[in-house]
Amino acid sequence: MTTRNFRYLFEPRSVALVGASRRPGSVGAVIARNLLRSGFDGPVLPVNPRYESVEGVLAYPDVESLPLVPDLAVIATPADQVAGIVGALAERGTRAAVVISAGFGEGSSEAGARHQRALLEAARPSLLRLVGPNTIGILAPRRGLNASFAHLSPQPGHLAFVTQSGAVVTSVIDWAQPRGIGFSHLVSLGGMLDVDFGDMLDYLASDDDTHAILVHIEGITHARKFMSAARAAARTKPVLVVKSGRMPGSAKAAASHTGALAGADEVYETAFRRAGMLRVADLESLFAAVETLADAPPPQGPRLGIVTNGGGLGVMAADELLRQGGRLAELSDECIAELDRVLPATWSKQNPVDIVGDAPPHRTADAMEVMLRHPDDMDGLLVINCPTAVASPEACAAAAVERLAGRRPEMPVLTSWVGEASAAAGRRLLNEHGFATYESPGQAVRAFMQLVDYRRRQEILRQVPPSVPEQFEPDRAAARRIVDAAFSGAAALRGAAALGDAGASSGGEVWLGEAQAKSLLAAYGVPVTATRIAASAEEAGALAKEFGVPVALKIASPDILHKSDVGGVMLNLQGAAAVTEAARRMQERLAATLPDADLQGFTVQPMADRPGAFELIVGASVDPQFGPVLLFGQGGTAVELIRDRALELPPLNMRLARSLMERTRIHALLQGYRDRPAVDLEALALTLVRISQLVIDVPEVAALDINPLLADEHGVLALDARIQLAPAETRRPLAIRPYPRELEQTLELPDGTRTFLRPVLPEDEPALQSAFRSHDPEAEVVPEPMRRQILAARFTQIDFDRELGLVATEPGTPGTTPVHGAARLLSDPDHVRGEVTALVRPEWRGRGLGTALLDYLVRHARERGLSEVWGAGARSDVALREMCRTLGFEEHDDPEDPAMVRYVLGLQEG
Repeated sequence: MTTRNFRYLFEPRSVALVGASRRPGSVGAVIARNLLRSGFDGPVLPVNPRYESVEGVLAYPDVESLPLVPDLAVIATPADQVAGIVGALAERGTRAAVVISAGFGEGSSEAGARHQRALLEAARPSLLRLVGPNTIGILAPRRGLNASFAHLSPQPGHLAFVTQSGAVVTSVIDWAQPRGIGFSHLVSLGGMLDVDFGDMLDYLASDDDTHAILVHIEGITHARKFMSAARAAARTKPVLVVKSGRMPGSAKAAASHTGALAGADEVYETAFRRAGMLRVADLESLFAAVETLADAPPPQGPRLGIVTNGGGLGVMAADELLRQGGRLAELSDECIAELDRVLPATWSKQNPVDIVGDAPPHRTADAMEVMLRHPDDMDGLLVINCPTAVASPEACAAAAVERLAGRRPEMPVLTSWVGEASAAAGRRLLNEHGFATYESPGQAVRAFMQLVDYRRRQEILRQVPPSVPEQFEPDRAAARRIVDAAFSGAAALRGAAALGDAGASSGGEVWLGEAQAKSLLAAYGVPVTATRIAASAEEAGALAKEFGVPVALKIASPDILHKSDVGGVMLNLQGAAAVTEAARRMQERLAATLPDADLQGFTVQPMADRPGAFELIVGASVDPQFGPVLLFGQGGTAVELIRDRALELPPLNMRLARSLMERTRIHALLQGYRDRPAVDLEALALTLVRISQLVIDVPEVAALDINPLLADEHGVLALDARIQLAPAETRRPLAIRPYPRELEQTLELPDGTRTFLRPVLPEDEPALQSAFRSHDPEAEVVPEPMRRQILAARFTQIDFDRELGLVATEPGTPGTTPVHGAARLLSDPDHVRGEVTALVRPEWRGRGLGTALLDYLVRHARERGLSEVWGAGARSDVALREMCRTLGFEEHDDPEDPAMVRYVLGLQEG
């Protein structure tokens, strides 16, 4: 359930207030005042048996006495009464309620949990939507709705603000009021028993009155729904987020406050980045970032040009830019020559461009104009002004405004007029003319880097990844045999433990031995060292003799996470005698330090001769909110101290794998320096893609570590690996639904032609561009909207949880095979209706491919439980009409365009 019945929440025609009051200062009294005095033009119905009227409006003793069915109910009664009230409202036909009341398990009380269950049971049969409980309420200022006990009524505007906390809502209203900031919606979700962040993002993404969505999150409840909704919303408008509970202590506080589990902050950051949301540090930064995004075009990169009349301020701005990960723009000789012609000889001759403190107003404008003529030198421009006796800040601002009047620069132009009284008029003038302006250079630099970060996150949503550099087909059958054998062996050990044998585990988790773990990695194409298992020291020596080269000897024990911590790793051992002796010493040390550890033997492997190779770590773990998470970074024995790592959510492709590597410090070294050659980054990225696929295909993987993974110019090699398995049903599902490989099939058309049908991938975008760039609009199977999506690369950015894109192509590596046809099913957030569209390449028309594609989509929609699919086409398209009639679609006139026809097909009986 997502946005169903949301119009009753935010566009009600009538509102009932159950628990209305006349007692001054009470919640029921404040809500009544807000509902009746904020401009809502429908009837407000107070309900309270103790009053004849509230705020001068006739009151009713109970829900059954109401003269009409309210669209929305606001409930402010004791918790033990709420379920009964909701049941009575649902029986009458009310479809939405805001539950202000607390006492629904926020403190993990059993009574509260009972109230919670009863409330859900009362609402569920009629699909009545619930906001709360324990909420301050909801506000839709553009519709005059203030169903809250906030102390102020906010101004109408185009920003939506969603949070769990009522206190944050009131703080935001209080902060925004004197600044003239208005809102389309303010929503306190409270306990999120029903309506949650995913639902709100879906609703606000399609709301025309909302131009940007601001979110304050303590924790989320349904990761996959949240990710789907966030990615969809971020494609249509800016979505900015503040996450509370960043540190472990505050995360615990957040959980106790809302009853939600707050996952690790780094995982949340990873999810926000993947969804295209811009994360900021605090609420003040949230609104500043919105202003920046509204006023400035997105930069192409992190290079910033700086113009200043105060050299010290320019240096401060440059320092902050470099600290934030930006770059000082390098001015071309042409740009410097032009600046020489308009600036005094004493200017700085480099970036930052110091125009000298005696600059008259026109000098600031001259320097700006020159810099903006050189967009190849920089990605953004910051203009700094400090007060001087020579020229007032207001005069300098007026000169800049006049010079750029009517022009829209190709890059963002940010300004910082520094000071208080003397600078205020200049800042006001710049704001009035659409310039993003800030009180300090540091604020302006941080705003520029937010723009850079936002663009990068949007690129993740709209990426066109390169093809996988080699055909990647894992041995899934071998992987399944390894996993099944591990669980069978563990079951046997547990059975032995029941008979009294020591050392058997009674839990459901299984740690693979190093040899097993490497076999599982090898099944997915990860290069590994040959590893043999020895049951005794003597057998270890014999294996070393077989290898005939220097070997590494390691303890094999599921009880030891870091072997080197207990002297359980010895390298470069030569010959059987040396290995046997080393194994005996290991065994003695282990007996002395960890006598209860289960020593299962030793692993012996040839030393990897990779001088100069980097030691990296690749891993996977399961987050309690977002499910499997991938890790990449600098490895080795000091990995916890170095803490140079980045996270990403599966599934990965090559572009996402590269982006993951780029977010680590070691990535700069991997590209080569001095006499050290660059690492084979393609092989490294492919390894990450393979690990991602392993985690997707084998849901029993609960933890995975490859440390170290050696990487050099020759490729990668896994030296050591640990993998923990757990029953698949115990693992949190993937936050992003992966590529549905099970939908692949060979399609035979009526004329005997065969084509390979599979879900679309981002790698297909160039082939789609090639196939349909010069497409004849008159001959489309379904017209313009889908063609625009293809040309915008949107068609390939599929969220498989709520949409399906198909391509008819040839078997082979995605991105290297031609596309003959394409189709798409996009379901609404409620999974009730779906839109179908299809295109066929001109030379493939007349073979029945379009009919086959749409028929496939219809069958898939029916299997997913949709009740209806629809499409649209030109009334003159005879081929489309015949195809839709063949598939059973009904024709309807398009009320908005007489030249178009809507085709509708019901899918479920009854």
